[in-house]
Amino acid sequence: MEKIIIITGASSDLGMAYIKENAEDYDKIIAHYHHGSERFESLLSTYNDKITAIRADFSDEQGVSSFVRQLKEENIRPTHLLHLASLPVKSERFHKMDVAEYQAMMQVSLYSIIEILKVCIPAMQKQKYGKILFLLSAYTTIPNPKFAASYTVSKYALLGLMKSVAAEYVSKGITVNGISPQMIETKFIKDVPELMIEQHKAAAPLGRLMQTEDVLPFMKLLLSDDSAAITGENVCLGGGSMTYRVG
Repeated sequence: MEKIIIITGASSDLGMAYIKENAEDYDKIIAHYHHGSERFESLLSTYNDKITAIRADFSDEQGVSSFVRQLKEENIRPTHLLHLASLPVKSERFHKMDVAEYQAMMQVSLYSIIEILKVCIPAMQKQKYGKILFLLSAYTTIPNPKFAASYTVSKYALLGLMKSVAAEYVSKGITVNGISPQMIETKFIKDVPELMIEQHKAAAPLGRLMQTEDVLPFMKLLLSDDSAAITGENVCLGGGSMTYRVG
């Protein structure tokens, strides 16, 4: 069976790191991105024989529709799906957040993958094989997340979707899981105040933020055949149990 992975948010630090580490495991990589970079262009050049890059703005319904239409037109039948696309987390008090912020978060993180799954799952059912992984967040596992309500709500919604899809398609040979790392030191946290970053470091059992190399082995596992007995799980990564009391 030809191994084809769709990666949303492939131009993110985590997306690029995953491709570099695991490109040889796939026959074809469909790399969704919105904002490119020199590093991403270099990555595409390195693996131009197997990467198809598709630019789409998931904050726009038309952007999602365009991406899905291209998947259909090119008859892409994925065996793997890695959903990383999300708006960056910001530190903001609840009463200062506009409803539009929640809508934007949900559009990029949740509504986009619903439309993509509606195309991918029928193909996976026919193959009786599929590996799906969502990047969730430690905000779905810690008891007192603060100052990130729109981001937290979107990740909980994605968690609910993951569990529902996992339960419905487990008998079809499809596994669906989530991974919830503590704060990772990437450009994704560029809008988080330095004080909050330092508080996260102090609260973490490892005494530091997580790095992409801390997360990649678990992503590889949950997208591999070694995880055949794992589905519907939200795997928390943080170097041990912890309780955040930030802010």
